[in-house]
Amino acid sequence: MLESPRNGVQSWTESMSARDRIRAVAETLREPRSVNWISEQADAAWSTTNEELQDLVDQGQLRRVEAGETTRYQPDYTRLLFEEIRTLIEENTREELRNELAAITEEIEEWQATFDVETWEELEQSLADGDLTSEELHERRDVIMRWEENLEDRRLIKHALALYSDVEAAREQRIDVIERTAR
Repeated sequence: MLESPRNGVQSWTESMSARDRIRAVAETLREPRSVNWISEQADAAWSTTNEELQDLVDQGQLRRVEAGETTRYQPDYTRLLFEEIRTLIEENTREELRNELAAITEEIEEWQATFDVETWEELEQSLADGDLTSEELHERRDVIMRWEENLEDRRLIKHALALYSDVEAAREQRIDVIERTAR
């Protein structure tokens, strides 16, 4: 956080514009939310929030969802998925993605062997064992969280690898078109 002469910490209303706060709230939505809710969370005026949300819809970053008489907003999860896959492809070689996939698989296999379980759900069930110390409980909770993250990363990496050749081909076609029109 940024420092302030008053209390050593600067609030986000001092460090970010209202529109930046609205975008920050909108980007982290896990379920459809109303203008009022987003406005309150972002500590921004309703009119500013409404305008910014409309801009985000126009840009394709948010979707408008009608819920009865209330309009709600949520991220465009399809677009977010493809942006994540695109970033993986643009920032990594195919070999780097394969290596990361192997590392994730190895880590999951280590957890399976260490805790004698097949899934993170089984590990979660083991938290109810009365014989575990608080340190063991914390370790298992951390592993469960990392395991879930690894599964999500693995899913995204598999998608990126499946699309890698198609993206490369599209990029090459685009370059060919640009070169032909430049001549």
